[in-house]
Amino acid sequence: MWSPESEINSIAMATMRQSQSASSGISSLSSCGDPDRLPELPPGDEQRLQRAALLLQQKLILREWLKDNNLQQHYNRLLTVEVSSLDDVYWLEDSRASKILGKDWQVWSEARQKLPTSKTQLDALKANLWSTVVKSSHHQDAWTWGGMLVVSVSVAGLVTLAAMTQPSLAPEARHSLLQYVTGKYLLPANCKVQWDWKDPHVVGGTMCFIVRFFQRNGQPYPICDTDQFYVEISEGNRKIVTISELGSPTDPNKANLAKIKFTVRAAGVYNISVSIGSSHIFGSPFTKTFVPGRMDARRSRFIRPASTVVCCAGAPTLLHIEPRDEFGNSCVFEESDNPIDGYKVEIFDLNGQTIDKMSNAISFMYDKVNSRVSVTTLFPEPICLRAAISFHNQKLPNGDFDIIVLSSSDTTLVHKNIASRKHNICYEAKLLSIFGQTKSKPRKVLCYVGPKQKSLIFQVTIKEMILKFIPKRIATFRLCPSTKFHFLPHTINQVHGPIFIIDDGSQPKIELASRDRNIIAATFTHFLLKNIGGSETFKDKQDFFYHEVRKFHSNYYHEKLSFKVQREKIIESSMKTSKGFSVSDWCANFEVTFQGEQGIDWGGLRREWFELVCCGLFDPRGGLFHTFHDKRQALVHPNPNRPSHLKLKYFEFAGKIVGKCLYESALGGSYRQLVRARFTRSFLAQLIGLRVHYKYFEQDDPDLYLSKIKYILDTDLDCSDSLELYFVEEVYDISGQLSKTIELIPNGSKIRVTNPTKNLYLDSLAQQRLCNSVKDEVDSFLKGLNSIIPDNLLSIFDENELELLMCGTGEYSISDFKAHHIVNGNSREFRRVLGWFWAAVGNFSQTEMARLLQFTTGCSQLPPGGFQELSPRFQLTAAPTFGNLPTAHTCFNQLCLPDYESFEQFEKALLLSISEGSEGFGMV
Repeated sequence: MWSPESEINSIAMATMRQSQSASSGISSLSSCGDPDRLPELPPGDEQRLQRAALLLQQKLILREWLKDNNLQQHYNRLLTVEVSSLDDVYWLEDSRASKILGKDWQVWSEARQKLPTSKTQLDALKANLWSTVVKSSHHQDAWTWGGMLVVSVSVAGLVTLAAMTQPSLAPEARHSLLQYVTGKYLLPANCKVQWDWKDPHVVGGTMCFIVRFFQRNGQPYPICDTDQFYVEISEGNRKIVTISELGSPTDPNKANLAKIKFTVRAAGVYNISVSIGSSHIFGSPFTKTFVPGRMDARRSRFIRPASTVVCCAGAPTLLHIEPRDEFGNSCVFEESDNPIDGYKVEIFDLNGQTIDKMSNAISFMYDKVNSRVSVTTLFPEPICLRAAISFHNQKLPNGDFDIIVLSSSDTTLVHKNIASRKHNICYEAKLLSIFGQTKSKPRKVLCYVGPKQKSLIFQVTIKEMILKFIPKRIATFRLCPSTKFHFLPHTINQVHGPIFIIDDGSQPKIELASRDRNIIAATFTHFLLKNIGGSETFKDKQDFFYHEVRKFHSNYYHEKLSFKVQREKIIESSMKTSKGFSVSDWCANFEVTFQGEQGIDWGGLRREWFELVCCGLFDPRGGLFHTFHDKRQALVHPNPNRPSHLKLKYFEFAGKIVGKCLYESALGGSYRQLVRARFTRSFLAQLIGLRVHYKYFEQDDPDLYLSKIKYILDTDLDCSDSLELYFVEEVYDISGQLSKTIELIPNGSKIRVTNPTKNLYLDSLAQQRLCNSVKDEVDSFLKGLNSIIPDNLLSIFDENELELLMCGTGEYSISDFKAHHIVNGNSREFRRVLGWFWAAVGNFSQTEMARLLQFTTGCSQLPPGGFQELSPRFQLTAAPTFGNLPTAHTCFNQLCLPDYESFEQFEKALLLSISEGSEGFGMV
């Protein structure tokens, strides 16, 4: 019986004899690449070989079709009735088919009915089936046929067969039949990975692994960019940026190698997926574990209530240290390690002298259950001290703190003050200095500590009694982390008691003396702890804020409330709809309907309404807020010269919208809403009760900062005849005419600015331009905001944290960043640092990107158009230093990068700058 296999065998034998007698000769399969060396077949043999190859291909296609329909067991019986191709399936009578297939007759019938009737569609089906045959490495019959061909068919016949069958391959098969049967193509299952580390490995440093690529026949495969080689490293939602180096430009023996480099900073279990196209290589995805490194004092956390630790004499006080590595991961200790080895505590008196006899008053112990170090303080008697905790002679970032040790009776009194709901807790003190001016005769004052009358605001208020019964407020400090108590050393002349200074970093310091100093400071510290939730980190304060907001509105149900507005008049219609809303209504779940539009609000319309309202309120083109210059990315500030129809009630409504966003965010999940705005830092500072100062000009009004503020700072006013300044602010109208003059301090028009008073002048100027001129607008905004969010909760944040709380981190595109920035510097060293910068930024979280933008541009939010709308563009500049921390100039959107010895050193310095830098600008 004739078969394609026997036909191929017979032709192969004749061709092999012809090949052996040919003068050219073929010694290996690699010789097939030269067609001039192949012996020619007689015309008859060539036609017979083509016919045999076609029949063999049709058999394989038929078998694949039967396999797809679970009928492969009937293949041999079908061949006996001359059904050897997919075309023959059409002509097999039903009666014969039912006898051959038996119980599978129904499956056969349904499969045959699905076959296409047009020739074009049938050819496409055949091509797909043949592609499956060629690509499948697990098709035993296909490989058997290929192996038979390699053994029994001459090289010339094989090339002819491959050339003849090539047009029938589907485009996605990518390999010719010659490549398939000889195994000369890249096979993912044959590729191998060589790891350059042992699992688990410590985080940090540059990790590397090598992928070796092989063909199906086991020979090396030269990898190139067109082979669709992919590497993906992830841990949950975290993706790691990788750098792939394919082959070697100098060593041909390494053409089949790919070197992959990456850096892991967060400990965890990572999946490493290595694939070629859609096919994983052998063993992929791999699982690798990265563990924390050794403790780094700079990143470890000392958990204490506030900057001052309050203790009771004779009673232990427990504090904690969370050991972290240089990347912030919680450290893990081996059984052989001593976790408390390396810790040291130094205790000083208020003069800064070390007190050696108290070195045992603070002890360390490792808490294995919570993976932290317990710090126990025990002092025998009342005293006021300073302490510093270090690890291997390096201080912890917040390990420098004050200690107030109270007697048992004073401790009881302080706890009584905290538990009391009275707002008149006060102690006598003597006012020594204020506004930098020392009083020649100390004045008697009262120091009130606690909540404001009929309010949830906690504060420290200094009052003087006139005629012994009329209280006059001298100064007020809010209970927030920025308000600090500084304790001065004891001297013999302190007849009025111990001296201390209260400073919030924005308004003038005040110096007091009181015999009750320790009780005042301890009461303040406990109130502060109660006010911020027990921790000063942003994440902990944010969680505390959300918890307190939910608790504050716990009596209001988040039920749906119909809210109909007009899209064309979004602000006016929203204000009209919400005109009579109570606090309970503002806490409801708005079910938004746009008049004249069909649609059911399942959350999408509500989110759209929030975005439209924020755009209408805070876009400077609306007139309610304005910018200090005409650049599109400028920060917005309340507009004191707004159009006449925009009354103060618009600011109150804007405050309620921000409060509504914060309340929805506190609920979490899909309710979370962000305020789509870019506020000035001075406006944010006023929302949390901070006093503005001249440094806000660089971020809020960079043009004024460069043209006036910086010039005054750099100029010697005492020796300058060309610059004569007085404590006044001149206001000009649109035509440039002087309209009025405002005195910045009493009788300021007659007081000339000098070098010692230039900072006072600039702060007074900032107070007038950024604060006093918009006092009514800010008060109206706060009225609306505080009707939903208690202002004592907002005061626990600084202005940068408040922006992150309100506006979120946003979405940042690294590709957009790379496409729209400016590079100043072209040295070989700086190009290396630039490469490190993009590698570091590629691994940044959204919060770290927000901090980078805050540090460089003064705001975590990008303009609507992204990086391309920043003006000036984001600038990366070479700094003429080595190893220093990066600096930034927000008026230029400029980040200055020094040179470093290694990527690890650079990344550490960059993260430290953006996370620890309190101000996002640099003075040159």
